[in-house]
Amino acid sequence: MIEALVALAVVAVSLTAIGSLIAANNRAAVAVDQRLSLVETARSVLTSLPDRALLAPGYVRGELAGNRWRIDVLPFTAAFVDPSRPTLWVPRALVIRVESPNGQILRIDTVRLQRATGT
Repeated sequence: MIEALVALAVVAVSLTAIGSLIAANNRAAVAVDQRLSLVETARSVLTSLPDRALLAPGYVRGELAGNRWRIDVLPFTAAFVDPSRPTLWVPRALVIRVESPNGQILRIDTVRLQRATGT
């Protein structure tokens, strides 16, 4: 009788461990799926950006595949960029922010060159 109880306890502990492992695996798969959705939305938004000549400072926002996105076009500032020097190209900072319905956020910072006005 005691052997049967011990065997039943070992089976119960094993099933609990297996269930916990399956639940953790499921949570990880959902997190990866949500992250992939954010990356795909960001990629779609980036590919639909207007031509660099039409890129104006400001922001654009929208929603795609249930994810909210926003693109900020800002002047690019850095210690190695001298705004007083004449140049053919002006760097613009782009900040792409995508937010899923559950609150997960993906942010991409990049730079896009724009032909200087009057050249």
